[in-house]
Amino acid sequence: MRNPNIMNEQSAYRKLSVLMPVYNEARTLRAIVEKVFASPVDALGLEIELVAVDDGSKDASREILTELAKADPRVRVFFQDKNYGKGRAIRRAIGECTGDIAIVQDSDLEYDPAEYPRVLRPILEGHADAVFGSRFAASEQRRVLLFWHSLANRLLTLTSNVLNDINLTDMETCYKAVRTDILKQIPLKSDRFGIEPELTTRLAQWNARIYEVPISYHGRGYAEGKNIGWKDGVQALWLLFKYRFFDRRFTTHDGYYVLESVRRARGFNRWMLNQFRTYIGQRVFEAGCGIGNFTEQLLDRERLVCADLDPYYTEVIARRYSHLANIRAMRMDLSDPAHFDGLADEQPDTVISLNVVEHIEDDIAALKNYHDVLQPGGHAIILVPAHDWLFTECDRTLGHHRRYTRAMITERMQAAGFEVVQTREFNRLGVLGWYVSGRLGRRDLSPTQMKLFNRLLPVAKIIERFDGLPGLSVIAIGRKPSRAPASPSAASEDASEISGSLELKPEGFSVTVP
Repeated sequence: MRNPNIMNEQSAYRKLSVLMPVYNEARTLRAIVEKVFASPVDALGLEIELVAVDDGSKDASREILTELAKADPRVRVFFQDKNYGKGRAIRRAIGECTGDIAIVQDSDLEYDPAEYPRVLRPILEGHADAVFGSRFAASEQRRVLLFWHSLANRLLTLTSNVLNDINLTDMETCYKAVRTDILKQIPLKSDRFGIEPELTTRLAQWNARIYEVPISYHGRGYAEGKNIGWKDGVQALWLLFKYRFFDRRFTTHDGYYVLESVRRARGFNRWMLNQFRTYIGQRVFEAGCGIGNFTEQLLDRERLVCADLDPYYTEVIARRYSHLANIRAMRMDLSDPAHFDGLADEQPDTVISLNVVEHIEDDIAALKNYHDVLQPGGHAIILVPAHDWLFTECDRTLGHHRRYTRAMITERMQAAGFEVVQTREFNRLGVLGWYVSGRLGRRDLSPTQMKLFNRLLPVAKIIERFDGLPGLSVIAIGRKPSRAPASPSAASEDASEISGSLELKPEGFSVTVP
């Protein structure tokens, strides 16, 4: 079952897509297709489709696949104009499949489809995003052959584990079952057998939950048609390094790529929290939680409600923290007041919305919703990107509608009903990096950039003291006025407090009210 703590979650898994690359397998095709449809996945509540891609076969494979497709609508066949390799065929099958989970099935008889339920179960139970069927974990049976082939597999698996900080026993296994909502967002490039190390590396970079289960293996020798050789092993070794260190773009989901990069800068996130810690109450609504880079610093609150429009983000939050009684994850459109009806009983005294409002076309509507859901006297902590002249290709990639000035965010928060308590620019060192990246035409933030910035935090904190320098972001604190009118004495005290905190600066003014 899927995680029950996610509101508006995606539908349960209903269909399995079997991805079958085919090249000169006329001798085994009928038998393996029969075994695929004999697999007891219907007992798991799954429909099944077979997406077969013939990769330029020169035997009768094409004719057999065409015949099988005519006889059974569950068989969907696609043809490559020439032999590109296993990886290209799998990539084509991924693009054509329609299931909720995909599993790779070689068209020979080395792997037994009767074991699909064992491989799929960790995903169906909500524990895993991907499952590898291991030939080297304890299993009931395994054909003994090809020592050097086995040794190469173990060497590649060890290298993959070292580079990606995982502990697989069989990286080169055919049986890789992956949620298709993740799989379709991985930009795979390998044409041949490099698809195995590439997919493994990408799943690790995605921070996917990978499980292993033991499977039986009925391997064949080279005389029986085995196509992989030592050159493929050398290429796989190179690709492990290539995708780990040089080509690190692991997803087409731009927002998730950036959030995973920022996750590596935990020191920066703690520094950001310190900028407004005194305004954070005990009942917090995190509007636009992403994958929880900031959430993890708020787990000690009495109540923490995390919301985001992206269902995968709320799923990440729920699976990480659903065991904590004070955490709730929700899928919400922050600009739609109807979505805030579910927060009536939460009574938040703080709204935290970091790098979110700029994504919303009607930002005043979102700020108005923040205002309305807050308890009287509660605070909204808003962080947005600063200065139009810093708008770059990265802003466009991330879906930013605008960058702000202090006056601009103040005006919008006041229009939403807030008393603006404080505004100030933040992260002055970051301006240099963002500007240079923009001039270079970069469209995202890489993990390397964020790690470097994290190491430069001591320098960033020193530069932050120079108020005359522009900041990469604007922090704005808004307070929801109390319902009851203030007494004359209270108003006098408030006026005195504000007057005592008024600070004139060359770039504007800042008003601070505790």
